[in-house]
Amino acid sequence: MTALTATYRTPRTGPLGAVAATVIVAAVVLAAIGPALSPVDPNASDFAQAYGAPGPGHPLGYDGQGRDLLARLLTGARTSLLGPLWVVALSVTAGTAVAIAAAWLGGWLDSVVSAVLEVVFAFPGVLLAMLVAAVFGPGLTSAVLALAVAYVPYIARLVRGAALVERRKPYIQALEVQGLGAVAICLRHLVPNLMPLIAAQATLFFGYAMVDLAIVSFFGLGVQPPGADWGVMVAGGQSGVLQGYPAESLLAGGCIVLLVVAFNVLGERLSGGRPRPWRLFRRGGTA
Repeated sequence: MTALTATYRTPRTGPLGAVAATVIVAAVVLAAIGPALSPVDPNASDFAQAYGAPGPGHPLGYDGQGRDLLARLLTGARTSLLGPLWVVALSVTAGTAVAIAAAWLGGWLDSVVSAVLEVVFAFPGVLLAMLVAAVFGPGLTSAVLALAVAYVPYIARLVRGAALVERRKPYIQALEVQGLGAVAICLRHLVPNLMPLIAAQATLFFGYAMVDLAIVSFFGLGVQPPGADWGVMVAGGQSGVLQGYPAESLLAGGCIVLLVVAFNVLGERLSGGRPRPWRLFRRGGTA
């Protein structure tokens, strides 16, 4: 058998999916070229400009410490995108490897993997990230590793179920009869046939990871001030909200919501479902 047809065909994203993809691409581009758009030091404070109004060179104004809001938003976009990217990359890689091994070998290994995943599955990702930060100290690295571990069961459960179905298909048996080894079959045929499903779920998980990392940073256990991060900015802008200057929290929170909705919509379209933005903070079902 030389030609194989992928089991999961990626559906057309449609106009709404295209808009979501455009928003995501625009955010990535802005994060990449941020210093060119706003060369101001995002951590430079000028208390004389605290909560200053927008002006030439500072189109969004200043925060409570006199720091340029545009510069901090653009700089914060990097950590707010890179953090979830690492979470998704680590969890998808580990979860897919575990799921494929369990589905292919079956038996006691499949039982053990399923039991371990159920135990980890019971731990909320944010809680695990906070516990790790409390033990090893706050920081983006600790939060990323903890969330990656917490996300592995979600990915592994989905991929394992699909891999079990794929494992029983005639083309797999034909490849085994031809003498192709298990590793070669999995890497060359099984995993590529599962890639549309994996890509769709990874897109959804990116949005979830962005929310979780923002929550961790909001509580002071992720990116540390004065580092620019959207979660840190939402937390730092609370005092401004009480004083009638909500720009910092609203802008950072709005960026988070916009991107999470975009990733959710695109992920739903890629997985063949209808976009359901109201499910942003739920993982039962798609995740």
